[in-house]
This record gives sequence, structure tokens and C-alpha cells, in this order.
Amino acid sequence: MEKFETLDAIVAPLDRPNVDTDAIIPKQYLKSVKRSGFGPNLFDDWRYLEPGEPGQDYSKRKLKPDFVLNQPRYRDARILLARENFGCGSSREHAVWALEDAGFRVVIAPSFADIFFNNCFKNGVLPIVLDAAILDRLFAQVEATPDYRLVVDLEHQTITTPDGEKLSFAVDEFRKYCLLNGLDDIGLTMQHADEIRAYEARRKTEAPWLFA
Repeated sequence: MEKFETLDAIVAPLDRPNVDTDAIIPKQYLKSVKRSGFGPNLFDDWRYLEPGEPGQDYSKRKLKPDFVLNQPRYRDARILLARENFGCGSSREHAVWALEDAGFRVVIAPSFADIFFNNCFKNGVLPIVLDAAILDRLFAQVEATPDYRLVVDLEHQTITTPDGEKLSFAVDEFRKYCLLNGLDDIGLTMQHADEIRAYEARRKTEAPWLFA
């Protein structure tokens, strides 16, 4: 998993509450478990004029010009502003895979669905909870300012706006440690590889019949 330390990036506003995981990545794309290649299907039903299927040539699909991520000013965005209850619905981890594959490393919202929130940390995406009134102000600033950027500093748990205002956010210390060091569940386990190998060697001596 890629480390997350500081991100200075363009912000895209998705001004819809209760965005569920089926909207983030529709069910027909869940057959693959490769964790990559889902970026073109992020918000698929909202992004394209016609329904999509796995394996299509996305360069030939017609885009909906009014969808926010299809607008040129937001195509390089890596921070997503969202509304309350983002990531609700089914528990599909593919939703976070699609966001990350499309380049998003931060999602800022007033609230998240619990499973989606947990899946973000496991896949290198930082979900930030801010008060709804602050989000209202950020949405207005983003929409009024082309190439609006925020600087997210995980170590100091701050978001800096273009005019220098610093907004603080909370994050669990263990999850913060994992993101700063690029450690997913497998990475955490592999930190104890020597102890695991020593245990397996000892067990082969203590109970050889288990390894016959």
C-alpha cells in the first residue's frame, strides 16, 4: 500500500447525500478481485450515457458532460468532497478500489458508512469527517474557484485552504500509523515474518505429524 503523508491536490465536489457503493462501482464490475482497473468504472452510471459492462473499450463510451468528474477542471482531482452518509449500501471493497484507482486519496464528508470508512484505511484512502457547515463552505469555494486545491497533512491532521486557513481533523492513531507507513493488513502481518517463521519451525519439531 502506498504511504500517505501529505497531499496537495485539486478538489472535486460531489454534491449528493447518501451515495451508495452501487453508485460508486456498479455490481457488474465485482467479478474481478485484482484491486486495479476499476478507475474508469467509478460512478459508471453517472459518468456515461449508456450502461457499461466489463471489458468494454472505455475510450468509445460517451460521457455525460454535466457529471462533475467529466468536467475538465476536475479531471485531475485527487480529493473528493462529499455529503453525509457517503459509501452506504453493500460492503463491497471494490468501491474503495475504484476511488483509489481513479486517483482519489482523500474523501471529505460529514459522515461515512462504517464498513466503507474502514475499507478506506485498509486501501490507502484517507476518509476525513468534517462538520457539515464547513463542508458547505468548501463546496462553495470549490465551485467558485477553478483549480481549487487543498493540502492534507496526515501527520499534523490538518487541511490547509488556498487562503491559508487550517482545518483540523481527527483520525485514529493506529490507522494513522498504518497510512503513514503504507501498511495494510498483509503489511502489518509481514512485520512479524521472523517470528512467524520461528513459530513454524518450532511447531515442526514439537508436532511433526501436523506437517506430514
